[in-house]
Amino acid sequence: MKNFIAVNDVPDINALVKKALVYKSDPFKDKALGANKRIGLLFLNPSLRTRLSTQVATCNLGMDAIVFNMDKEGWKLEFEDGAIMSGSSVEHIKDAAPVLGAYFDILCIRTFPLLLNKEEDYSELLINQLIKYAGIPIVSLESSTLHPLQSFTDIITISEVFNEKRKPKVVLTWAPHIKPLPQCVANSFSQWINAWGNADFVITHPHNYGLDEKFTKGASIEYNQLKALQDADFVYVKNWSSYTNYGKILSEDSNWMLTQAHLNATNNAKVMHCLPVRRNVELSDEVLDSANSIVSLQAANRVWAAQAVLSEILTNTN
Repeated sequence: MKNFIAVNDVPDINALVKKALVYKSDPFKDKALGANKRIGLLFLNPSLRTRLSTQVATCNLGMDAIVFNMDKEGWKLEFEDGAIMSGSSVEHIKDAAPVLGAYFDILCIRTFPLLLNKEEDYSELLINQLIKYAGIPIVSLESSTLHPLQSFTDIITISEVFNEKRKPKVVLTWAPHIKPLPQCVANSFSQWINAWGNADFVITHPHNYGLDEKFTKGASIEYNQLKALQDADFVYVKNWSSYTNYGKILSEDSNWMLTQAHLNATNNAKVMHCLPVRRNVELSDEVLDSANSIVSLQAANRVWAAQAVLSEILTNTN
């Protein structure tokens, strides 16, 4: 594995899941693997689980981690090739990235889309330019369109919890929110579940909330939430803004909030969410605080997802 940006960077999902669960049972087994290696964690947006879990994972592997909040502490970067830098941008990525490549052995970056221009956001210019010019492995801690570490964690969690000799039914359901959110988590979860191939996958959302088909192809799409939830083993709750009417909130229907009444239609489904969650907007207290909720397990597994990915990169570059 050279970079970790999307599911197609992973040659064998099940093998990587197994590796993550081995680390969960023995976190320090490869403590020497990252000795004398340095990782840079660059953040252009806030983070709790992603930042801390990745730092814990690097520590478990014996690496030194340096965190840099680029949005608050760094120069404003320019990413367009051929740009005339007479505006607010101070430094070009072509100049910054090789320096970062010289400082670190692995570079991780987190950024969000602006939700103003679909073509710009979905071009993934920032992360692609970093890959182009840094010269070292790049790990996405969330990009404009995808959140691969979160999605890998979700696969780990489903694999760990579900022990029956059949494919689980997994439902990704849209939920209301007070502000427009990116499609990153929903895109990425869809991409990973489809590539994994070990689940019957259904996506349910209101009309006009369809995601980019390059991520959802292979899933069943259902606009009736209760019908979609029928006999579900796992329900993944997530809000996203419109992809077609880009970045807009088109529905505030509170009936889409997952409650116990919704769960009654499922196969006593386990409930997932990437966190942070707006209680009693996306998910009701009664669900989040119930035995059906595995959001804390999901969040804890972020460490093992990051550790498995970083271990693969270190092994392939040592």
